[in-house]
Amino acid sequence: MQTLLKKPLSHYKMIYFDVGDTLLTIPAAQVIMHQFLLARSLERDPEQLERQFISSFRLFYYDRPAERVEQVTPETDRAFWVNVYDHILRSLDLHRELNDDDVHRCCHELYDIFTASSSYALFDDVKECMEELHRRGMRLGIVSNFAPTLKSILEDKGILHLFDPVIVSTEVGLEKPDPAIFRLALEQCGLPAGDVLYVGDHDRNDIWAPAQVGIDAVKILRYDFHSGEGIRTLRELIQ
Repeated sequence: MQTLLKKPLSHYKMIYFDVGDTLLTIPAAQVIMHQFLLARSLERDPEQLERQFISSFRLFYYDRPAERVEQVTPETDRAFWVNVYDHILRSLDLHRELNDDDVHRCCHELYDIFTASSSYALFDDVKECMEELHRRGMRLGIVSNFAPTLKSILEDKGILHLFDPVIVSTEVGLEKPDPAIFRLALEQCGLPAGDVLYVGDHDRNDIWAPAQVGIDAVKILRYDFHSGEGIRTLRELIQ
């Protein structure tokens, strides 16, 4: 693990974390969507739905080109994800069975479902590793592109108290990969960039962006489609 860091972990005074697919996962995302459709008498092959869900998520999130959003708000976050769900539903030919208003309504309902705490779970290494880092005197924080529900989700999962500050894109009006959100993170923790480490799963948002303000970063590879060099578990941080 130490070869992935520019300095020993003990050098850093603070670690900021991404949240989605770093600390939290939706373990049954495709199942949730499949049940959502079945409840509306819209039956689709689960394997087809899973393939479309994954490919759309990669297209719109992991592989999308960087674009600057002038003003990040709860409304822009909702609009982005509603567009993703619209793409998924139309790729499943649901527009043949639903009119545009119904598709639009379903997309907003899916956004509400996928930003609710009940849809999320902590990865199994999160609580023990955060508590161990905290025990060692390490300051922990969050920098995340997320809906305004994030703090309530972290509180529900029992870990919100471990992080300060918690910087959420829809609350501060900035989002990754804009380096400005990391400059804000440095301002709020009161530390120079060289004393801060960032951990996340996205090459541009979580590795490139913090590097623009001098923050070291390490990638966590949570899923099979994650590529490149990085850690597979947060436990590698505390070894």
